[in-house]
Amino acid sequence: MSFSNDTDDEYEKLIRRMNPPRVVIDNDSCKNATVIRVDSANEHGILLEVVQVLTDLNLIITKAYISSDGCWFMDVFNVTDQDGNKITDEGVLDYIQKSLGPESCFISSMRSVGVTPSLDHTAIELTGCDRPGLLSEVCAVLTHLKCNVVSAEVWTHNTRAASVMHVTDEETGSAISDPERLSRIKELLRNVLKGSNKSREAKTVVSHQVTHTERRLHQMMFADRDYERSDDDSLDEKQRPNVSVVNWYDKDYSVVTIRSKDRPKLLFDTVCTLTDMKYVVFHANVDAEGPEAYQEYYIRHIDGSPVKSEAERQRVIQCLEAAIERRVSEGLKLELCTTDRVGLLSDVTRIFRENSLTVTRAEVTTKGGKAMNTFYVSDASGYPVDSKTIDSIRQAIGQTILKVKGSPEELKSGSQDSSTRFLFGGLFKSRSFVNFGLVRSYS
Repeated sequence: MSFSNDTDDEYEKLIRRMNPPRVVIDNDSCKNATVIRVDSANEHGILLEVVQVLTDLNLIITKAYISSDGCWFMDVFNVTDQDGNKITDEGVLDYIQKSLGPESCFISSMRSVGVTPSLDHTAIELTGCDRPGLLSEVCAVLTHLKCNVVSAEVWTHNTRAASVMHVTDEETGSAISDPERLSRIKELLRNVLKGSNKSREAKTVVSHQVTHTERRLHQMMFADRDYERSDDDSLDEKQRPNVSVVNWYDKDYSVVTIRSKDRPKLLFDTVCTLTDMKYVVFHANVDAEGPEAYQEYYIRHIDGSPVKSEAERQRVIQCLEAAIERRVSEGLKLELCTTDRVGLLSDVTRIFRENSLTVTRAEVTTKGGKAMNTFYVSDASGYPVDSKTIDSIRQAIGQTILKVKGSPEELKSGSQDSSTRFLFGGLFKSRSFVNFGLVRSYS
């Protein structure tokens, strides 16, 4: 069966009404996981929709079996919570039923991506060349323009950087609507992102749409061709995931096999990329119960054909490698929790930059007046982060405000309070825009 953009929408709606999705949640048949079975009329994108719902709940998918030949889609997932336990929270189970069962309405256009306007914030999408201090400069620009970052996610991969930021107006606390101001924001941010690299384009997009942040980041980096590697990347071969693509000519399938270190959201990342590359998954087996994850997909292009050429095969491999690598958490993990305020992110990232640290990935959230941010940082020169540097940063920010996760420094530093625990109550004096060196032409 092949999928086409010319498929009759009314026919699809009729099929859905006649065959509504069915979800069965089973906590008895498997001793160490909750089993979720999803049956539904088949359409392109439905697998990603299901995986996205489970992933957004921070559930760990340890096993999966997928079959979608013909007009019917059947999925079985073994899932646990972050601690490896079965899912017993009634609120979570009810949400799964409502999101994937008869009450949901699967739409082939993927309802969660860019279809709903938001009056609460303005979404800013950024892509450009990665370099040390880039996030600090971006945040300084936004602070100067009186924009408050309420949430953000930043990914870097293969010398490229992408971010989705949700900002509000400093005075009103709502979305920014003035066209001239939005144009000014785009112009200044594009100049920062472009830097001194004139060979690669920098992009800034301002939107009032509600998007699924992680899927947009995959789409943005894919569009920016972060999967393209230069010849001198061969030294990293051993560290890359093992991806192979072979054709099964008897069945007109291409079989994609992936072996990589397991991590949260791995299945979402690979399914997202296959979907956005317009491949349909007809069968799949996933096993991630050990430290290594094994994924096997039987795919065809949306036009019904398997992978046709060596160039296409290599592109599939490179794109899946990139999808897995983008979210790999390189660097030291730092967690910040403090009272939110305008300019907070700018001040924190400035301290990182002044201590020669570069941010490789970041997740920024605010809730109830609290900022809860996670940064993965590395030394800008490529060396391991020195413990003295971390001590210096924690002294500046506050021992109780900034925590070091998963490293010996966390234990060595102890739990004593810092005299600067109040940090952002006025320690940092505001700096002018020119002080940051942002109002200049790059050469």
